[in-house]
Amino acid sequence: MTTYVKDYPRPQFIRKEWTNLNGEWEFRTDDENAGEREGWQDGFGQSRRILVPFTCETQMSGIGDEKFHPYIWYQREITIEREKLEGHKAVLHFEGSDYLTKVWVNGRLAGSHKGGYSRFSFDITVLTVEGVNRICVKVEDTPDRQIPRGKQRWVKDSFACWYVQTTGIWKTVWMEYVPVISLSSVKMTPDLAGRCLLAECLVDAPDLTNAFEKGDLKLEAEVTFEGQPIAGMAAAVVKKSIALRLNLDMPREDEPWGIYTWSPEKPQLYDICFRLARGNETLDEVRSYFGMREIRIEGEHILLNGEPLYQRLILDQGYWEKSHLTPPDEEALIEDLDKIHALGYNGVRKHQKIEDERFLYWCDVKGMLVWSEAPAAYEFSDEAVACFTKEWTDIVRQNYNHPSIITWVPFNESWGVPQIKNNREQQHFTESIYHLTKSMDRHRPVIVNDGWEHTVSDIITLHDYEECGEILKERYVQYKEGILAGEVYHCRLKSAFAKGYSYRGQPVIISEFGGIAFAGQGKEWGYGNAVSSEEEFLKRFDAVTTAIKEIPYVCGYCYTQVTDVQQEINGLMDIRRQFKVTPDKIREINERQVGCLRKM
Repeated sequence: MTTYVKDYPRPQFIRKEWTNLNGEWEFRTDDENAGEREGWQDGFGQSRRILVPFTCETQMSGIGDEKFHPYIWYQREITIEREKLEGHKAVLHFEGSDYLTKVWVNGRLAGSHKGGYSRFSFDITVLTVEGVNRICVKVEDTPDRQIPRGKQRWVKDSFACWYVQTTGIWKTVWMEYVPVISLSSVKMTPDLAGRCLLAECLVDAPDLTNAFEKGDLKLEAEVTFEGQPIAGMAAAVVKKSIALRLNLDMPREDEPWGIYTWSPEKPQLYDICFRLARGNETLDEVRSYFGMREIRIEGEHILLNGEPLYQRLILDQGYWEKSHLTPPDEEALIEDLDKIHALGYNGVRKHQKIEDERFLYWCDVKGMLVWSEAPAAYEFSDEAVACFTKEWTDIVRQNYNHPSIITWVPFNESWGVPQIKNNREQQHFTESIYHLTKSMDRHRPVIVNDGWEHTVSDIITLHDYEECGEILKERYVQYKEGILAGEVYHCRLKSAFAKGYSYRGQPVIISEFGGIAFAGQGKEWGYGNAVSSEEEFLKRFDAVTTAIKEIPYVCGYCYTQVTDVQQEINGLMDIRRQFKVTPDKIREINERQVGCLRKM
């Protein structure tokens, strides 16, 4: 891979000129919401220092105040070099800030954004001056249950498996100098059957009509693999959207598809460079990468590159002891993936969080399958529908190109749609999100709604924390028809389907189980009865994991979970990433071939 740039926050769309704005900022709380009235956007006086991108609730921020503050402010100075703005614009990016973010540059409003989990950007060129400029940011957060919150608490104290809130900037802030005529986005879709990559490229220019009518703009794309040229093409730019088809057909005896494919066992990636040019002058150059892989459903099986895929997933909430939702650094992301692999898992269900995009990059590189799950709201209303729909479509669009993502999960356990079993409005909402997601990505499976009470789901996923392996296996073998008909409740008195929906032969996965906790950790939260020794842990873990493998029609599982999270103590590692049990023993159980798996 030649596209890797350490700490680069958007690893699938890399330009040379960028500035990381993480680090010390001035910080101030504003519980009375007086800041705008008093002109804090023009600069505020008395303040503390905070280490961005860590939120004020975390130790790593330098503040560590877990009290809820509905309004907070940040400010810092940046230097703008006028020579770098020749033919360019200054674009300010926020990878994630929760929840309503307003940004001023030199006291003038640059824009605002609503949502805690998606990237947003502002062109700040006309607001800047030569030399020193002041950026001022106000973030409004709320305990409102109508907004996508994920696992953030909405009451004063944490409870069950809901944790300390995340307020304000929690992902990287950065700036780049972008050519005035530039690529704004590229959507890359692998076509294994056609042995090609389909790329939909969008061009941005201040005067599109004039730029295109001149007829001298062209877009070039060059594909390499391990430094060797593979494919290339050029197309005239005559409109905003340009479609490219890059043929990769170079037959190889060692590759069944005739091209290099991506899989967990062999995560091969191509590099690609896009150049926007006028004559011999390069106006914009963006580097990226892609993986050639196909994910599809055939009857009861999920196929990866045409072969049945048995998914050994683990639930990953992405929390750290001193930095909460924000990874301490890029190395922490790599450490997590390496340890998950060491436990014998081939994928993660990233639970109720849209992770730092560098995590997805390393999943692409290391061959880790990803289920991308939306952070949930907890009430249903018109406002909730509007907030979720906008943020979810942004998330799908921004992360579409990552080959590691093989499944979208917009809903989990009826959170945000609590009456989905019988309520037609809530059912219609989930159907609309399903079809909207499919309109943007027709290839990946979409799960609605993970755990139970499914509507139009491509995969039927069931949650079951039964502690006895024999009972677990008997339940799903003996009562298969009843469970899949929604007549036998599999967990917590829940039906597999909402009223009016039925099983249509989809693949079935046990997407939450286990949750085994050790005794003696105080009054912390976990599933079921705790165990007292590694021997007892492994016995139960083996029994429930093997039981699922022996259910003939189930094609995968997701164990709860990677690490402890605050008061939840059922991780295979503690919050400091120390294994609680010998990882090789967990790996052997996960990778052991039993029963129907010998045919997969």
